[in-house]
Amino acid sequence: MGGIEQARKTAEGLAYSTGFGNQHSSEAVPGALPHGRNSPQRAPLGLYAEQLSGSAFTEPRAHNHRSWLYRIRPSAAHPPFVRADNGALRTAPFTETVPDPNRLRWDPLPEPAPGTDFVAGLWTLGGNGDAAQRTGMAVHLYSANAAMTDRVFSDSDGELLIVPQHGGLLLRTELGLLRAEPGHVALIPRGVRFRVELLDETARGYVCENYGRPFTLPDLGPIGANGLANARDFLAPVAAYEDVERPVEVINKYCGNLWTATYDHSPLDVVAWHGNHAPYVYDLRRFNVIGSISYDHPDPSIFTVLTSPSDTPGLAGVDFVVFAPRWLVGEDTFRPPYFHRNVMSEYMGLIEGAYDAKTAGKGGFVPGGGSLHTMMSAHGPDRETFDKASAAELKPQKIDDGLAFMFETRWPVITTAQAATADHLQQGYDDVWQGLSRNFRP
Repeated sequence: MGGIEQARKTAEGLAYSTGFGNQHSSEAVPGALPHGRNSPQRAPLGLYAEQLSGSAFTEPRAHNHRSWLYRIRPSAAHPPFVRADNGALRTAPFTETVPDPNRLRWDPLPEPAPGTDFVAGLWTLGGNGDAAQRTGMAVHLYSANAAMTDRVFSDSDGELLIVPQHGGLLLRTELGLLRAEPGHVALIPRGVRFRVELLDETARGYVCENYGRPFTLPDLGPIGANGLANARDFLAPVAAYEDVERPVEVINKYCGNLWTATYDHSPLDVVAWHGNHAPYVYDLRRFNVIGSISYDHPDPSIFTVLTSPSDTPGLAGVDFVVFAPRWLVGEDTFRPPYFHRNVMSEYMGLIEGAYDAKTAGKGGFVPGGGSLHTMMSAHGPDRETFDKASAAELKPQKIDDGLAFMFETRWPVITTAQAATADHLQQGYDDVWQGLSRNFRP
């Protein structure tokens, strides 16, 4: 059975544990999980007990992230790491270019060379903050046509929010397996090791690397107890382990650089685990959209799926926002997003279909592409969209022909040199707002 066929068969049979932020527990072999204590004198079945901490020990209980792992070999049993080539992967602080206030838009990444896996296919567009100070974020894209064979990756700099756009992924993590298709997002916590296998011949998508506080569900405030992303729709893996004794390359992203070591076994050998520092997958189509049923387009913050809080209440290090299928019913309302200048910076991507504020098609905003509207850059509907929406009959309208998202961050997004000079950077993006004529009649 071929690699893709085997990956599909595995992905179709996966089971999950539900709930965001839960204290999950799982064992792949009965009796592997100890009871009544985390680190008994002799762990069950000859396993090693190990704690993986995603937060400081003394952070408040509500913010504490840790899992106990019961594994065949301890993580400490490995040779030294050595530097590896970073490829097209870059990390904050971003100093290659001068911060650019212009609006920018890119077509999808070019097809990669044959044999390119997920890690080799990572390409950094830009970001902000400082990974070593655990502040800020980065925007990456990936394009792959090969599975990570005998290769495992972990990110010490931050957590990874993976947004597939084309082609499904099978994520084999230390804590179990996740299936992530276009329309899903997968969250890999800081430090969790994983391997990416493909469910299709090629795969393409987006990654938000969050250096700051871990993503959490946003507070609902006056919305009440329900709405937006429901905690029960997030799926965590159940324990599944590899008992493999052959050379496996382990790649660690640490303070912006890739480091590699060759283990004599697979580090995905966790037989049981419990805790809340765990990966998740979430279907964006389950997002419960809350919107206006009277007038005016609501602020995009109402579409927030996940947020990484900062030291200032309401000012996120990064928000993940989805523009999911929804009804528009506002009366006497310009229904697409309004013209806007924002203290936050916005990177927007398109998973499928078209976005209701931008023209699709060649040279437009297309699936796999992305736009960057950094701090205080003026943006909004293009001229064609404005003209159509201004003249449209205002009857109830279902928006269900596209799925777009946004990474919104408190700091300006500084592009990498490769993004600023890329062949797939669209020239003349400003032209989409030309022709917005003077209509003022005093």
